[in-house]
Amino acid sequence: MAGGTARGTGLEDVPARSGEIVQRATAAVLSAIYEEDFLGFSYGFRPGRSTHGAMDALMVGITSTKVNWILDADIRSFFDSIPHGDLLKSVARRVADGAVLRLIKLWLKAPIEERGGDGTRRMSGGKGNTRGTPQGGVASPMLANIYMNRFLKYWRLTKRGDAFRAHVVAYADDFVILSRGRAAEAVTWTKAVMMKLGLTLNEAKTSLKDARQERFDFLGYSFGPHRYKANGQWYLGASPSKKSVQRLKTKVGNLLVPGNHEPWAEVRDTLNKSLLGWSNYFSYGTRRSVFRGVDRYVYERVRDFLARRHKVAGRGTKRFSCEIVYGERGLLRLERLPSTAPSCASP
Repeated sequence: MAGGTARGTGLEDVPARSGEIVQRATAAVLSAIYEEDFLGFSYGFRPGRSTHGAMDALMVGITSTKVNWILDADIRSFFDSIPHGDLLKSVARRVADGAVLRLIKLWLKAPIEERGGDGTRRMSGGKGNTRGTPQGGVASPMLANIYMNRFLKYWRLTKRGDAFRAHVVAYADDFVILSRGRAAEAVTWTKAVMMKLGLTLNEAKTSLKDARQERFDFLGYSFGPHRYKANGQWYLGASPSKKSVQRLKTKVGNLLVPGNHEPWAEVRDTLNKSLLGWSNYFSYGTRRSVFRGVDRYVYERVRDFLARRHKVAGRGTKRFSCEIVYGERGLLRLERLPSTAPSCASP
């Protein structure tokens, strides 16, 4: 999403299958070339790396070092703002094949269909366009990594880690800077470098947080101080953010609407698939109480849905009890799923 619109993948004039195959092949070649260039604190869209790896690095930084300030940075419309000329120069430094460079330029110049919140469509991009990579395009994450790598390499080249007593954890364009007392200087430096790259920090979404006293969100998780319910003791940890929980609840609510007349088995399978995917991603950190809250919300929505469908008087708590909904009706229960990742101080 960018500015309330959904961006297409471009390449609408190229047969979808062949265009995707070519992009995948090109992305694989670029990955092999650039993997040795990408830095160790960059985790996005790279072989053998993941969001959980980025979160591990962030938790180690918070709990095992003396950092006390976090720059939670957000680049304004990153994918839409990457300058084509500078991106192509970056690629040309490592790729000498003119055909590949022309192909990448073709993708960047492809018309893009955008759909607004009211459903209206409009075309953007095209030959006159000078910025942005098509979101959803197979090669776009690799191209974005190549451009973001300019910022990360400049950080290392200018020894900002030593100057700011800090280190970076990055996942594509999402990144945080962990600093020992010099985060304000890091903000000023980062803004200036982003301007040189033709990018800007989103002032409304970029903030400084006291890592020991305040929570901050990164990759859908909330990091910072948490409290054990059993004894009230505080600890530094990670848990699914409020926004991530709300997005799931909205998705569940949109599925279980009165107008959904699909057979229950299909509704259940769609719902369980969403719940399982969400739980797999949010299997890191402190999750038990969040999963319990999600289970409670989903059960109530399912119970209301089934009671309404079967015209049951009242709330349907007897006919569609927890035992029945989770038993014969087959609803997935997050709290009963086996753990698939380190709990990170999970109570």
